[in-house]
Amino acid sequence: MNFVEECREVYEQWKRKGAILATVLLTCVIFYHVVFGANGWVVYQKKKAEYLQLQGQMEKLSQENDALQKDVKALKTDKSAIEREAREQLHYTRPGEVVYMEPTKPASTPAVVSADKR
Repeated sequence: MNFVEECREVYEQWKRKGAILATVLLTCVIFYHVVFGANGWVVYQKKKAEYLQLQGQMEKLSQENDALQKDVKALKTDKSAIEREAREQLHYTRPGEVVYMEPTKPASTPAVVSADKR
């Protein structure tokens, strides 16, 4: 074997090793991007949890909305519902009734502010 053939053989070995190294590095970069990238697995899991939370909130608000619509409909048509609201909010009573009210908590007094300005 002469020198040129030996150089060519060494070159081919390094070429294969370089190709393998480049393939491994490319695989690592792609894996990192798939897991931690802008649309990766980690972001997907966070968005999925946020989606489930928002679905729960939406269901809760939908139920609350249905209950409020039911109350509105009752207040428009049902005389007993209208009377109940008037009695609760406006403290209306029937003749001969006595209403007992819970004492309200006294308002906290504001801190004294010094009028001494210099």
